[in-house]
Amino acid sequence: MHPDTAISVPPSGNHAVLAATSPLRDNHGREINYLRLAVTDRCNLRCQYCMPEGGVDFVEHREILTLEELLRVARVFAAMGVGKVRITGGEPFARRDIMVLIRELAATRGIDRLHITTNGVAAAEHLPELKALGIAGINLSLDTLDPRRFWAITRRDALPQVLQTLETTLALAIPLKINTVVLDTTPDTDILAIAALARTTALTVRFIERMPFSGGNSGRGGSPVLRQRLMTLFPGLEPEPTSAATTARLFTLTGFAGRIGLIEGYSRTFCRTCNKVRLTPKGMLKTCLYDDGVLDLKGMIRAGASDAAIAAAVAAALRRRFVDGHQAEGACRGGDEPSMASIGG
Repeated sequence: MHPDTAISVPPSGNHAVLAATSPLRDNHGREINYLRLAVTDRCNLRCQYCMPEGGVDFVEHREILTLEELLRVARVFAAMGVGKVRITGGEPFARRDIMVLIRELAATRGIDRLHITTNGVAAAEHLPELKALGIAGINLSLDTLDPRRFWAITRRDALPQVLQTLETTLALAIPLKINTVVLDTTPDTDILAIAALARTTALTVRFIERMPFSGGNSGRGGSPVLRQRLMTLFPGLEPEPTSAATTARLFTLTGFAGRIGLIEGYSRTFCRTCNKVRLTPKGMLKTCLYDDGVLDLKGMIRAGASDAAIAAAVAAALRRRFVDGHQAEGACRGGDEPSMASIGG
């Protein structure tokens, strides 16, 4: 802990009241043990599947949860039995003092798996400390190894910084997953080159269907053809048994030290076992990626709600959870697509 940068969270409720006596479940019997904590909507890239070319209107600073508020929400969820927390954005390392929050979360009782999703542009310098803090894993967004394609997708010239994060993560032996969004324009050469990262290294490369969160009105998402495309490119893929609650279908491939994964976020094939909820940068709880937000936790916190009241409201929201992303989209979505940066990737 850095004593000059510690977060101060005054007691606001009786945590004994929140002691988990049984798994937190939704109205469909799914256990909820995973919180995705979006710490900012800012990003240092402008990926075409996440933002329009001109960017999006970022939320005013006062509307973003403070570090103290983020930590308080995480502690409430941990007290309710949620042991896995993933820090997302936007881009987490675009937020000033993000390491202050990470240090506190790493020391929080009940959080036994702390993960980070990053685009890698500004993460490399923090990796030695993350290793020392016991970070459980890094998810690195990387859609191509071709500099010209990287510019076309992200609208920024930052591939060298991302590759430095990749190399440093591997050198420090931090568990690593590569997240690759496959677009209609993604050539087979990009898929093959990214997959080759798993040939000699025990990392996981996960190919992701494009989802309708571009911040514009593209009217397009992915399609089930990605699964067939991967099977054609890698005919030796063998399904790997996984735990019941998993986002990715995982495969092994002869001659590969690592694994290949498929995330069908548009097809929504994994909703039946979904174990996660999300907190947006503005403090809205989302019990499904495709809903519009079901509980204003920022409003509750700033109105003086106790931890027990927050926990009760969360539990009540989970008793009204949509059965899957298709139902949530049908009930909630309309107009332009939100940006993934404003949701929490």
